[in-house]
Amino acid sequence: MPSPYIPNTDADRGALLRAIGARSVDELFADIPQAHRDPALRLPPALSEAELKRELAALAGRNAVPGEHACFLGAGVYHHYVPAIVPYLVGRAEFATCYTPYQPEISQGTLQATYEFQSLVCQLSGMEVANAGVYDGSTAVAEAALMACRITGRSTIAYTDTLHPRYMDVLRTYLESQGLTLVMTSGVAALPLDAAGVIIQSPNFYGCMEDVSMAAQAAHAAGALLIASFDPIALGMFRTPGELGADIAVGEGQPLGLSMSFGGPYVGLFATRTQYLRQMPGRLVGRTKDSQGRDGFVLTLQTREQHIRRERATSNICTSESLMATAAAIYLAALGRRGLRRVAELCYHKAHYAAERIAALPGYSVPFRGMFFREFVIHCPAPPYLINQRLLEQGIIGGLDVSDRLPFAMLLCVTEMTTRQDIDRLVDALRKMGGRQP
Repeated sequence: MPSPYIPNTDADRGALLRAIGARSVDELFADIPQAHRDPALRLPPALSEAELKRELAALAGRNAVPGEHACFLGAGVYHHYVPAIVPYLVGRAEFATCYTPYQPEISQGTLQATYEFQSLVCQLSGMEVANAGVYDGSTAVAEAALMACRITGRSTIAYTDTLHPRYMDVLRTYLESQGLTLVMTSGVAALPLDAAGVIIQSPNFYGCMEDVSMAAQAAHAAGALLIASFDPIALGMFRTPGELGADIAVGEGQPLGLSMSFGGPYVGLFATRTQYLRQMPGRLVGRTKDSQGRDGFVLTLQTREQHIRRERATSNICTSESLMATAAAIYLAALGRRGLRRVAELCYHKAHYAAERIAALPGYSVPFRGMFFREFVIHCPAPPYLINQRLLEQGIIGGLDVSDRLPFAMLLCVTEMTTRQDIDRLVDALRKMGGRQP
């Protein structure tokens, strides 16, 4: 089998150097100090394949794996049960690709699966049209903000201070480089007059449910669009962004049958109303008829740089998340409406049970007592990072330390995978620590 890597020949390198006006490769890199050019690499001796596998297995064995540990860590990535049918089907040769299916005549399986994903996202979000998936939840939020600016012709995006902090980081990266303005608000009562869009997350970063309907009214009164960042599992029991008046609905698809995988790859959920269809980023798969009148699937709207001129593109997202989208579609189809509701109810009730038990402990409290889903904040009597160290020693993965936002605060997560015994173990461990420094 020929190598997929074709190196430059001496003639190729000579031609490239002449074109840029350099006489040698050393001259090309002359601006790099000699001390930092081609440093010696202190590498251990080479290992055989068997030795390397043993070393990697030993390193992997040091990981704290949910299932072996009780896990209360969430904050955007969640430990949900993945039905066996999901990895089985996405691992089949018909689907095992994440590349864009450019050639419909040989990609009908992938295209149809993506079409079903779009249809399910529309049903889930209560919106009219969905794209074939963007990178993840954070890029979906940022792409929605750019879309709102294109639609309204305005250059300011407002977002609530309960938005996920990593989403805020991605927003800044996307918008500030284009000269657009970001304004953080503590609510939606006083929006900037030139706001193109308002971003609200429900449940928010702290797990609390927001009043999306009121936010939609305030945004529309200011001539802005409402961008609702939603949790797909929560929609098993709460009203959809579409019902609540959102113009663009976005979310993270990881909870829908995707393992945590140390951070990815995931898939972003992105849906909107038909009137904004041509300003949507990414790609859409449509259903059509072939020359013989048979149903077929094809990429029908492709507004990214890979397909059209850069100045006309709505997005520079180029990677396809088709495999992850297929996994999400299989998950939703396997669970169905009632199955998704059952998962949501388990998350909701278990989280509230955990919060009630912890709030009763001396030195602990739950500062946000409104309606929350799956996650909640606790105020601790000691620094959360010290508490987490002690919990890990007892086989418990604690919550996220959010002391940079709220003093001595920890964000805990409970899913359907968390047993009552897990919660009771956590409560018992926290009780034994008491108010002492762990």
